[in-house]
Amino acid sequence: MTKLDIADTVAQAETISKRQAVRIVERIFAECQHALEQGDRVTLPPFGTFVIRERKAREGRNPKTGAAIDIPERRAVVFVPAKGLKDGVSGKRRSKKDGRRKEAKP
Repeated sequence: MTKLDIADTVAQAETISKRQAVRIVERIFAECQHALEQGDRVTLPPFGTFVIRERKAREGRNPKTGAAIDIPERRAVVFVPAKGLKDGVSGKRRSKKDGRRKEAKP
């Protein structure tokens, strides 16, 4: 799924123009990026959380030559999926929309 796919879905669901939907989606992503650049976490409750993690400086190896190289410390964006997303992807949980109930245990 791409940014334009998301914008198409938003445009159809909210009966707005595709151009407006693209601007909304781009604005959401820009705000998320700005918050992360400031060191904040971005929490999207049914989806997950984006956080900044500090990576320590370490020594690595050049895979081609085997020579040691110094890898400097850096900040990295990490996504932590919400429990509902993990369960949905793994198939552990059924959607409430499908109307099926869990079968009773004998």
